[in-house]
Amino acid sequence: MTHWKVIISGGGTGGHIYPAVAIAQEIKKRKPDADILFVGAKDRMEMQKVPKAGFKIIGLWISGLQRKLTLSNLLFPVKLLHSLIKSRQILKKHQPDIVIGTGGFASAPLLKMANMMNFPTLIQEQNSYAGVTNKWVAKKANAICVAYDNMDRYFPKDKITWTGNPVRQDLIGNKLSKQEALSEFNLNPQKQTLLVIGGSLGASVPNKTISKHLKLIKKLNCNLLWQCGAFYFEKYKHLSNDDIKILKYIENMQAAYAAADIIISRAGAGAVSELSLVAKPVIFIPSPNVAENHQFKNAQSVAKHQAAICIEEHELDQKFETTLNELIEDKAKQQQLSINIKSLAKPQATKDIVDIAEKIINNA
Repeated sequence: MTHWKVIISGGGTGGHIYPAVAIAQEIKKRKPDADILFVGAKDRMEMQKVPKAGFKIIGLWISGLQRKLTLSNLLFPVKLLHSLIKSRQILKKHQPDIVIGTGGFASAPLLKMANMMNFPTLIQEQNSYAGVTNKWVAKKANAICVAYDNMDRYFPKDKITWTGNPVRQDLIGNKLSKQEALSEFNLNPQKQTLLVIGGSLGASVPNKTISKHLKLIKKLNCNLLWQCGAFYFEKYKHLSNDDIKILKYIENMQAAYAAADIIISRAGAGAVSELSLVAKPVIFIPSPNVAENHQFKNAQSVAKHQAAICIEEHELDQKFETTLNELIEDKAKQQQLSINIKSLAKPQATKDIVDIAEKIINNA
């Protein structure tokens, strides 16, 4: 088949949108004339991000279930029914060769309806703990692409392929030298560099922990490259000095990763996949404020391979100082963590996912 018609659905958060866009870009690279339509949730970030990446998107009136009783929860059955009807219209009109879902509540109605109407479907699960949507639509999916092992706890084993998560292409074959990266941030090349990343908005508890341990970081003779996030920049910017660079947001992550000796990060699926490629020692501080505590599960599944260290927020007061101390002092441990996390990297993830999609289309 030459001319592909593809519908991609996923969103609600960046973690679901980025893989969806990466898959669309890989399809376009292979099939420039492919007709690609996105379906997302009205009022969510995909409605801006997807057109920015050059793709059409239709929004559904759908939202996730809140953990407490809210008006939005009471409206959920109505929204779901409305979105299923609209999904049916979209599928009837576009007659896709395949429907690809990257998870999040935004993709639930479309994938469910695609299953009911017998359109071929592929789902991509980013986390080590499968999301509600993907579990709901997995039974009738043609293929399920996952980023962690042991996912047959949630999905039919014969449909699973361990592809990994799509990651930014500029990280693959990062040729920037450490020297160049350090000078980009004006950091001392005589010292080890600690990179702290807490997402674009920032992360309250990790930020507080870093601010409390600046004396320790100084004593350990480290540079600190600290992305504190837009919410927290005003609060912490006065702590900057020659060895401590505090930034609202790091534009050039390639340089930040190249400069780092040790990285402290949240454990969202995208971050974990990226850091596996970067192959530096990582301390994960998973966010506890996410659905089904999936960041902790992501971090745990890397830590069990001795490929990273995981400290939960409630353990930071007891564990952070000794963990950082030991890791900075122990070069052999740093090296071992780097080797182990690199063995989990899947640089070809996006290509592998589209290979599977192509096979499904050709066999339809």
